[in-house]
Amino acid sequence: MRLHAIAFASLCLLPLAASAAADTAALREAVDKAIKPLMAQHDVPGMAVAITVDGKTTFFNYGLASKEKNIPVSENTLFELGSVSKTFTATLACYAQGQGKLSFDDHPGKYLPQLKGSAIDRASLLELGTYTAGGLPLQMPDEVTDDAQMLDYFRNWTPNAPPGTRRRYSNPSIGLFGHLTARALQSDFADAMEGQLIPALGLKHTYIRVPAAAMPDYAWGYNSANKAVRVNPGVFDAEAYGVKSSAADMIRFVQANIDPGRLAAPIREAVACTHTGYFRIGDTVQGLGWEQYRAPVSLVQLQAGNGEKMSRGLNEATRLKPPQTPPPGTLFNKTGATGGFGAYVLFVPAQRVGIVMLANKNYPNAARIEAAHAILGQLRN
Repeated sequence: MRLHAIAFASLCLLPLAASAAADTAALREAVDKAIKPLMAQHDVPGMAVAITVDGKTTFFNYGLASKEKNIPVSENTLFELGSVSKTFTATLACYAQGQGKLSFDDHPGKYLPQLKGSAIDRASLLELGTYTAGGLPLQMPDEVTDDAQMLDYFRNWTPNAPPGTRRRYSNPSIGLFGHLTARALQSDFADAMEGQLIPALGLKHTYIRVPAAAMPDYAWGYNSANKAVRVNPGVFDAEAYGVKSSAADMIRFVQANIDPGRLAAPIREAVACTHTGYFRIGDTVQGLGWEQYRAPVSLVQLQAGNGEKMSRGLNEATRLKPPQTPPPGTLFNKTGATGGFGAYVLFVPAQRVGIVMLANKNYPNAARIEAAHAILGQLRN
């Protein structure tokens, strides 16, 4: 009788197994259809893609982490995240606020007395973290190479808009935000990230400073001339674009954002804090780190929100009063790039789906978003 029961149970499970296999095959087909032509068109050597649906993760690995050594990409390959790093900086700042170490209403001079009375001191930490401090540029000037020159730069900076009225995407803006966060925590920024935030998120293979033991997993990036490159150091590099991570760790980070409830209280609250919307710029809602879109979200909206006008322009920003809890169906995303890498992360908490796309070449944002949007359509079916 026991053998009959086992046989019956096995037969009952066959349709479920067949369904799961069919779902996996359909997902593989959708991801291959989106990623393979993209890699061919933009000459991308390697990509790691991770998908989460209802807490289940699937990995799709393509091409090479190093063309010179013929090393294949895996879910454990380390990629430079570029500006996706800003979502980690934002989470650390939210953690510091939750610990009572800072307030987003504070001003830079509280933590850097050398900036008291300067134009940048009229901006709040929140405005620095949302790129609305008054029109800071996309990049720190090349001649600014150390902290003393950084302080001189900010003391002499002249805004072209009142704080909180215009958004200009800016590494110096969020870089100073992260720098002030570290000072509030009485820590070096990289130490705070690697010693406090990253372990608390349950990430095992994410770094600012890649240790020697992890260097074999660190992919080479390839620039427009197909020369092997890695990110150069610079002022606020760690705060603005310095995280290196794997698809395996990044999909865990996405899952933590989809369901922060599984985290311990201080980090749970910090992750949830990054989902608050503070400014509306067209169809985009700017939070700390993540950019948000209200449902339904079209491909055109996503591409515009990650396009040239948003990344380089001085755009009118409307402050949300009070700050907005994202409504159901909100889509969160962030792009990132360095000289040799391109990343894109997208998730929809209400649907419990998320996508991570890591590449060792910087290719156009529009192509990343088109591929992710096509995959997302399959996940919603």
